[in-house]
Amino acid sequence: MRMRAWVLSGVCAGAVLVPGVAVAAPAPEADVALHGSAVLEGDRVEVRLTPRNAGPAAVSDATVRLRWSAALADDQELPARCVREDERTVLCGTGVLAVDVAGEQLRLPVRLRERATEVTLEIETAWNSGAVDKDRSNDRMAVLVLATGDSYAF
Repeated sequence: MRMRAWVLSGVCAGAVLVPGVAVAAPAPEADVALHGSAVLEGDRVEVRLTPRNAGPAAVSDATVRLRWSAALADDQELPARCVREDERTVLCGTGVLAVDVAGEQLRLPVRLRERATEVTLEIETAWNSGAVDKDRSNDRMAVLVLATGDSYAF
């Protein structure tokens, strides 16, 4: 009696082969936009940011990265949906972004390590649940914020 042995190794183990061509589903498309304002007074910066999704697909969650040109103080009281990434950067979740509906406004007050006469704030979408965003011009920007107590819009 003659025996044949088939050996599968690596990532193919347990795979089922089916004739035909495998086609991956395309990633959903969404256009996340970020708008808001920032105010610098002394060593404090307050950012108010409202995300919006022009679709066509909804976004189950997104993460916004906010990076300051000046170092942040070590102790911060960040909102529950925000976390410190490094000495100048905070990441914040937006929650669900339905199509053509403004998301929940994020209010992010931070303290700088030292008083500054100005800071540059860079804002961008760091993650959007795997959706493809073909227009990154409205979710990636930099704003110069002067220590005037005035609100600078983006």
